[in-house]
Amino acid sequence: MGKMVMAKSKLSYEESRRQRLEENKKRMEALNLPQLAQAIKTTSSPKPSPMKRTKPRTVEKQMVVVRRSSRVANLPTPVYKEVVVDRVMIPRKSYSSRHRDFSNRVYASDEARAEAMERAANLESGLGSDHPIFVKTMLPSHVSGGFWLGLQVQFCKEHLPKGDEVMTLIDEDGDEYPTIYLARKTGLSGGWKGFAVAHDLVDGDALVFQLIRRTSFKVYILRMEDGKKL
Repeated sequence: MGKMVMAKSKLSYEESRRQRLEENKKRMEALNLPQLAQAIKTTSSPKPSPMKRTKPRTVEKQMVVVRRSSRVANLPTPVYKEVVVDRVMIPRKSYSSRHRDFSNRVYASDEARAEAMERAANLESGLGSDHPIFVKTMLPSHVSGGFWLGLQVQFCKEHLPKGDEVMTLIDEDGDEYPTIYLARKTGLSGGWKGFAVAHDLVDGDALVFQLIRRTSFKVYILRMEDGKKL
């Protein structure tokens, strides 16, 4: 009899469980929950996307015209080539036999310098205007140390070569002294020392340069007579 009671109670439990499931199912149908759950499941699952087909890149080459300035557009294309530039040189001379004692150097007073320049100006006027001419007063840097003679810039631009040249200095005795004219620096470099030493030029002397040919100067020297020794 105990077994019958247990079977009956088990049956009652199964029956009550089945009834609860039926009631829950009816409630879900009443709320339309099965269809909603199916719709959510369908939309949440991603669709497999087809493999993308990538097109290979193609590089298109075009010939284009390089833009050039209107100022040079009509000019011919430049051609570059190696050019060997020869430096202007003159034979070096030795001045050891005419050593100068600079400890007894002469410095010009203002009065002596002005007097020499006045005599040079008078000579310049007497030589006439057939050839370009200018006057230069000597400074210590011209006749000692560096031996560099800067010329008048405007005179160089108007009358002297545009490039470096050998300029010949001709003194009053007709002796010639080659020097190097540097166009960019508008002055005489190599060879000028030889001329200055040979003629014992000192501070305050005045020189008249007369351009008798394209690369030749006739040079007149007016001595500074009233010097001051230090």
